[in-house]
Amino acid sequence: MGRQWGPSMRAAEQAGCVVSASRAEQPEAGLWSCSGVILSRSPVLVLCHGGIFTPFLRGGSGALTVAGATFLPGDSCGDDLRLHVQWGPTAASSAGRAEEGLPGLCTPRCAGLEPGQAAQPRGRLLQAAHAAELLLLLSCPAFRAHFARLFGSEAAEQWRFASAAPDEEVSGEEEEDQLRALGWFALLRVRPGGEAEAARGPAVTVAPLGAVAKGAPLLACGSPFGAFCPDIFLNTLSRGVLSNAAGPLLLTDARCLPGTEGGGVFAARPAGALVALVAAPLCWKAREWVGLTLLCAAAPLLRAARAALARLPDVAALAALLPPEVGAPRGLLLRGPGPPWAAAAVLVEFGSVWGSGVAMAPRLVVTCRHVAPREEAKVLVRSTNPKSVSIWGRVIFATQETSPYDIAVVSLEEDLDGVPMPRPAEHFHEGLWALGDLRHPVSCGAGGQHTGDAADHLRRAWWLQWRTPLLHPLGGPPGHCR
Repeated sequence: MGRQWGPSMRAAEQAGCVVSASRAEQPEAGLWSCSGVILSRSPVLVLCHGGIFTPFLRGGSGALTVAGATFLPGDSCGDDLRLHVQWGPTAASSAGRAEEGLPGLCTPRCAGLEPGQAAQPRGRLLQAAHAAELLLLLSCPAFRAHFARLFGSEAAEQWRFASAAPDEEVSGEEEEDQLRALGWFALLRVRPGGEAEAARGPAVTVAPLGAVAKGAPLLACGSPFGAFCPDIFLNTLSRGVLSNAAGPLLLTDARCLPGTEGGGVFAARPAGALVALVAAPLCWKAREWVGLTLLCAAAPLLRAARAALARLPDVAALAALLPPEVGAPRGLLLRGPGPPWAAAAVLVEFGSVWGSGVAMAPRLVVTCRHVAPREEAKVLVRSTNPKSVSIWGRVIFATQETSPYDIAVVSLEEDLDGVPMPRPAEHFHEGLWALGDLRHPVSCGAGGQHTGDAADHLRRAWWLQWRTPLLHPLGGPPGHCR
């Protein structure tokens, strides 16, 4: 991942862990697990997702939705709750100093490829799972307020935040529990003894709200499928960018899977700083998977944790051990203007179908044909930068369904004021990572068919410009002749 990711990778590996919850009478029959972040190692304090605790709440998941509830003490869960935390080797732990060639810890479900086959040495010795206690359940009020505003209206009924796909059978009660727990996290303390006392890796640092700009690279660290087979899944890394933000509610395109809830998301700058925790790894709209992960900013969440600990005399002293904030001033707004070219991206809605588009002129938007599939169709175009507007338009050109080119052109009824128009690229080099120049509309093609390389799309785009009078004012790329 390059030198810029070195500190972030080390911080993620040393802070990542997996948390499992079970009942005392049936430790294996009923097991819930998620990812977590180690905040302090002396004592070991862990922050993880709160969703795994809903089956143990004395008052049920409804206790999470009581008006004004920002935290619940540890005794809000039943006495039969048993917690364990597992993490990988750190530089100061005996596991990190173990001789190579010793077998790693492996769960029974992945102990062998065939029945009776013993696990082979892996050379990656994991820490044994340590018993822990629940200190409190907490939420970030600002996160919940933004979530309710964005996804709580009737228009947001088609949104779904759950680990299971829409086609999978999930009880309504289970889905309701997951929704209620969204935005709730848990603060744990690992019981002292053995390796838990020996492990003394560096404490994680926290990026203040606004220290990481929109479009900045991020590194997500979580354990897909929770406690299942930690030999291969513990502290899995995924890279992305900060896609967007609304207060402490963040979006990233870093790929996260079920079980990574509660995992940490780290920044390249400030180097290795904790930016956020995974709130929902999978989002669905109109039964279609959305490749974005929902995050809760770490800084306001930890400020809420300090406030909650201060109200609990038995654990109030632990507030001083929570990690500090480092980096940019707190006054910097997280939702900054971002790169100017990003404002050219718009949302295109055609009935229940939606997709992205690019504003090519004040009254012209290019999108994909599968978003607006036929000419003369009426679509709604939304833009949020520099201001929120919704403008109706109609499709003036769309490629045929059998065409390998997935392009549609929309003419708007009003101007998109203040939106900078992108500069079409003259050429495109394979493997080039670039932002700012328009390459071609993102297209997947019907049935996953190949839709042609970038050069094909560019040639098609300029042919469309010649064919469509409204496109003529754009001009061609440098050196282009019609």
